[in-house]
Amino acid sequence: MTRKRLLNVAFVLVALVVGGLVARHFAHTGWPLHKANFWLVGLAAVIFLAAYGAKAWGWQRLFQRDERPAVLTLAAAGGAASVGGIALPGRCDEVIRFAVVRRCRRRTASFGAVALSIFLLGLLDSAALTPLASVALAVTHLGGLMQAGLIVVAVAGVAAAAVVVTLPRLAALRFVSRFRIAGWMRDNATPPREAAWAWVAVATSWVLRSLATFVLLAALGLGTDFALALAFVCASAASAVLPVAPAGAAMQAGAGAAILAASGVRTEQAVAFGIAAQALVIAAGATFVLALAAWHAQGRFAPQAFRR
Repeated sequence: MTRKRLLNVAFVLVALVVGGLVARHFAHTGWPLHKANFWLVGLAAVIFLAAYGAKAWGWQRLFQRDERPAVLTLAAAGGAASVGGIALPGRCDEVIRFAVVRRCRRRTASFGAVALSIFLLGLLDSAALTPLASVALAVTHLGGLMQAGLIVVAVAGVAAAAVVVTLPRLAALRFVSRFRIAGWMRDNATPPREAAWAWVAVATSWVLRSLATFVLLAALGLGTDFALALAFVCASAASAVLPVAPAGAAMQAGAGAAILAASGVRTEQAVAFGIAAQALVIAAGATFVLALAAWHAQGRFAPQAFRR
């Protein structure tokens, strides 16, 4: 058995074990969505799918025009990272994204281009969260620690935007141009116009994710407070930057639940909502992974059918 097949088998086994543990947990505690309005839950799931698509389109803008992977590939890369977050530490999602993009059927971007795009995407994520965190900070009533967290998210976003804007100019500086990395940055840097479009798309993705969270709050009978949905999304996103965690998905669900509890929601309801929201995010991501697998299977078997 080749190393590739061994890795595939190992991934499937890990997924099955994690799935079994999750099923066992819900068998004892109950599924958090069993009393929800399923029409609103379905609407939230559709909005989460749209959020993946918007972010994938923005990510595509970060590649050079002749190296851009398909939007479906990038959406599936984000989805695979979410699915992997069930069991893997927070920062492992970048490795998953990289692996999926490098296996793109349509085009294969260079190693450096993919790595730089993932780095820039993380910066744009932070920059896109700045207005959301600012609004949540202004209109929600949270404790000092939670307010400090939102301030950090907002300030980090401003710093991230500055890095994205100045990166091409930094590579052109004389003392930097002596190093090999400067040439690599110039070759793969995103033009300011494309970076601006990427930021708009990523910001749209986060707005859609906040809207889906708002709809899910209503579905579970926790009110219709859009500012609370913004705070939940910002807290979940901020927890994703931790380098080591038991599991990325668990950290995001826990951080979101903590900010709900701090805003007055009962602890058990906050935890149930955090689990439900993360489950919908993972399910939406898995949908794109399956769609990419079907696309690759179609491309693999179609030539064989013609040869017959």
